[in-house]
Amino acid sequence: MIRYQLKCDEGHEFEAWFGSAAAYDDQAERGLVSCAVCGSTRVEKAPMAPALPAKANRAADRAAPEAPTKPMLSAPVPKEIAEKLSALRREIEKNSSYVGRRFAAEARAMHLGEAENRAIHGEATGDEAKALIEEGVPVAPLPFSLRRDD
Repeated sequence: MIRYQLKCDEGHEFEAWFGSAAAYDDQAERGLVSCAVCGSTRVEKAPMAPALPAKANRAADRAAPEAPTKPMLSAPVPKEIAEKLSALRREIEKNSSYVGRRFAAEARAMHLGEAENRAIHGEATGDEAKALIEEGVPVAPLPFSLRRDD
Protein backbone atom coordinates (compact mmCIF):
# COMPACT_ATOMS: atom_id res chain seq x y z
CA MET A 1 0.00 0.00 0.00
CA ILE A 2 1.15 3.51 -0.80
CA ARG A 3 -0.33 6.81 0.34
CA TYR A 4 -0.22 9.86 -1.89
CA GLN A 5 -1.02 13.46 -1.08
CA LEU A 6 -3.05 14.64 -4.08
CA LYS A 7 -4.14 18.05 -5.37
CA CYS A 8 -6.83 18.86 -7.93
CA ASP A 9 -6.86 21.67 -10.46
CA GLU A 10 -9.15 23.64 -8.10
CA GLY A 11 -6.47 23.58 -5.38
CA HIS A 12 -8.12 21.04 -3.04
CA GLU A 13 -5.61 18.77 -1.29
CA PHE A 14 -6.47 15.28 -0.05
CA GLU A 15 -4.80 11.92 0.45
CA ALA A 16 -5.56 8.55 -1.06
CA TRP A 17 -4.21 5.01 -0.70
CA PHE A 18 -3.30 2.75 -3.63
CA GLY A 19 -2.10 -0.84 -3.90
CA SER A 20 1.10 0.34 -5.60
CA ALA A 21 2.58 3.24 -7.54
CA ALA A 22 1.57 1.43 -10.73
CA ALA A 23 -2.03 1.13 -9.47
CA TYR A 24 -2.14 4.91 -8.96
CA ASP A 25 -0.69 5.55 -12.43
CA ASP A 26 -3.19 3.17 -14.04
CA GLN A 27 -6.21 4.63 -12.22
CA ALA A 28 -5.09 8.22 -12.88
CA GLU A 29 -4.62 7.48 -16.61
CA ARG A 30 -8.16 6.03 -16.79
CA GLY A 31 -9.65 9.06 -15.00
CA LEU A 32 -10.60 7.03 -11.93
CA VAL A 33 -8.80 9.28 -9.43
CA SER A 34 -10.96 12.23 -8.47
CA CYS A 35 -10.89 15.04 -5.94
CA ALA A 36 -12.49 14.13 -2.63
CA VAL A 37 -13.95 17.64 -2.37
CA CYS A 38 -15.13 18.71 -5.84
CA GLY A 39 -14.93 15.51 -7.91
CA SER A 40 -12.48 16.87 -10.50
CA THR A 41 -10.48 14.16 -12.27
CA ARG A 42 -7.68 16.62 -13.05
CA VAL A 43 -5.58 15.44 -10.09
CA GLU A 44 -1.84 15.29 -9.55
CA LYS A 45 0.47 14.19 -6.78
CA ALA A 46 1.29 16.96 -4.32
CA PRO A 47 4.69 17.23 -2.62
CA MET A 48 4.93 15.08 0.50
CA ALA A 49 7.40 14.85 3.33
CA PRO A 50 8.95 11.37 3.54
CA ALA A 51 7.80 9.12 6.34
CA LEU A 52 10.84 8.55 8.52
CA PRO A 53 10.94 5.74 11.05
CA ALA A 54 11.11 6.81 14.69
CA LYS A 55 13.90 5.70 16.98
CA ALA A 56 13.03 2.24 18.27
CA ASN A 57 14.82 2.70 21.58
CA ARG A 58 12.29 5.20 22.96
CA ALA A 59 10.02 3.91 25.73
CA ALA A 60 6.93 5.22 23.93
CA ASP A 61 7.82 3.10 20.89
CA ARG A 62 8.03 -0.03 23.04
CA ALA A 63 4.58 0.55 24.57
CA ALA A 64 1.56 -1.40 23.38
CA PRO A 65 0.22 -0.07 20.09
CA GLU A 66 -2.87 2.11 20.24
CA ALA A 67 -6.15 1.08 18.67
CA PRO A 68 -6.60 2.29 15.09
CA THR A 69 -8.19 5.70 14.78
CA LYS A 70 -10.56 7.22 12.25
CA PRO A 71 -9.74 10.40 10.36
CA MET A 72 -11.30 13.40 12.04
CA LEU A 73 -12.02 17.00 11.12
CA SER A 74 -11.19 19.55 13.81
CA ALA A 75 -13.70 22.14 12.64
CA PRO A 76 -17.30 22.15 11.46
CA VAL A 77 -17.71 21.03 7.85
CA PRO A 78 -18.27 24.11 5.68
CA LYS A 79 -21.86 24.35 4.40
CA GLU A 80 -20.81 24.04 0.73
CA ILE A 81 -18.93 20.80 1.40
CA ALA A 82 -21.71 19.39 3.59
CA GLU A 83 -24.21 20.06 0.79
CA LYS A 84 -21.96 18.37 -1.77
CA LEU A 85 -21.48 15.36 0.50
CA SER A 86 -25.24 15.09 1.01
CA ALA A 87 -25.81 15.26 -2.75
CA LEU A 88 -23.13 12.61 -3.31
CA ARG A 89 -24.72 10.36 -0.69
CA ARG A 90 -28.17 10.71 -2.30
CA GLU A 91 -26.72 9.95 -5.74
CA ILE A 92 -24.87 6.85 -4.50
CA GLU A 93 -27.90 5.55 -2.61
CA LYS A 94 -30.15 6.18 -5.62
CA ASN A 95 -27.87 4.56 -8.20
CA SER A 96 -26.36 1.59 -6.35
CA SER A 97 -27.42 -1.34 -4.22
CA TYR A 98 -26.57 -1.53 -0.53
CA VAL A 99 -24.97 -4.92 0.17
CA GLY A 100 -23.98 -4.29 3.78
CA ARG A 101 -21.17 -6.36 5.21
CA ARG A 102 -21.14 -8.55 2.07
CA PHE A 103 -19.39 -5.71 0.18
CA ALA A 104 -15.96 -7.36 -0.13
CA ALA A 105 -17.39 -10.69 -1.33
CA GLU A 106 -19.77 -9.01 -3.79
CA ALA A 107 -17.10 -6.68 -5.23
CA ARG A 108 -14.64 -9.56 -5.61
CA ALA A 109 -17.24 -11.78 -7.31
CA MET A 110 -18.06 -9.04 -9.84
CA HIS A 111 -14.35 -8.41 -10.47
CA LEU A 112 -13.77 -12.12 -11.14
CA GLY A 113 -16.78 -12.36 -13.44
CA GLU A 114 -18.65 -14.63 -11.02
CA ALA A 115 -21.47 -12.10 -10.55
CA GLU A 116 -23.15 -9.55 -12.78
CA ASN A 117 -21.47 -6.12 -12.67
CA ARG A 118 -23.57 -3.49 -10.94
CA ALA A 119 -22.98 -0.47 -8.75
CA ILE A 120 -22.87 -1.43 -5.07
CA HIS A 121 -22.03 0.20 -1.76
CA GLY A 122 -21.57 -1.36 1.65
CA GLU A 123 -19.13 -1.97 4.44
CA ALA A 124 -15.68 -3.55 4.58
CA THR A 125 -13.01 -3.83 7.22
CA GLY A 126 -9.65 -2.19 6.63
CA ASP A 127 -8.11 -5.60 5.92
CA GLU A 128 -10.86 -6.44 3.42
CA ALA A 129 -10.44 -3.09 1.64
CA LYS A 130 -6.67 -3.53 1.50
CA ALA A 131 -7.04 -7.03 0.04
CA LEU A 132 -9.49 -5.77 -2.62
CA ILE A 133 -7.10 -2.99 -3.65
CA GLU A 134 -4.17 -5.41 -3.80
CA GLU A 135 -6.25 -7.68 -6.05
CA GLY A 136 -6.99 -4.78 -8.38
CA VAL A 137 -10.69 -4.58 -7.51
CA PRO A 138 -11.83 -0.98 -8.14
CA VAL A 139 -13.12 0.25 -4.78
CA ALA A 140 -13.08 3.59 -2.97
CA PRO A 141 -13.94 4.71 0.54
CA LEU A 142 -17.02 6.88 0.96
CA PRO A 143 -16.62 10.21 2.77
CA PHE A 144 -19.70 9.64 4.94
CA SER A 145 -21.31 7.00 7.15
CA LEU A 146 -23.78 4.67 5.52
CA ARG A 147 -27.41 4.32 6.46
CA ARG A 148 -27.68 0.70 7.47
CA ASP A 149 -30.49 -1.34 5.97
CA ASP A 150 -29.56 -4.54 7.80
